[in-house]
Amino acid sequence: MRSGKETHVPLAISEGDQKQVLELYQKIQRSRARLVGPDGRTQSLPVSLYEFLVKLIADLCEGQSVAIVQNDAQLTTVEAARMLGVSRQFLIKVLERDEVPHHMVGTHRRIYVRDLLAYKAKRDSKRRQILNDLTREEAEDGLYDLEPLDDRAE
Repeated sequence: MRSGKETHVPLAISEGDQKQVLELYQKIQRSRARLVGPDGRTQSLPVSLYEFLVKLIADLCEGQSVAIVQNDAQLTTVEAARMLGVSRQFLIKVLERDEVPHHMVGTHRRIYVRDLLAYKAKRDSKRRQILNDLTREEAEDGLYDLEPLDDRAE
């Protein structure tokens, strides 16, 4: 016969078992990712694709522009210049200085996306470092503490 009050005794689980339970739970959660079409047909998604789509949607919701390009895709100089936000002629000079690997297809230059993105990351990192150094120097010189001059005549 049971009484009206039931006692719940916490179950002791070892740290190793807790880790296994957590890993299993995470696998179950990821394995449930499915793409559902308008006709109701479902397609399981690999974890990597699901995580990519979640990040993609988050970036789009934040108003960021997104481009999906195969890593081994080849770009024309016009396409590459557009990706870098520079003129085609500036990019040609960069290529001639061998700052970005490229190859010729007939008389036309082609650049692999992976090489262009590596150059862009290196360029952006250098720019960021220069701006950080400039900001630090100006802060050390007290330039951020100065009041702007009032040029209005009274």
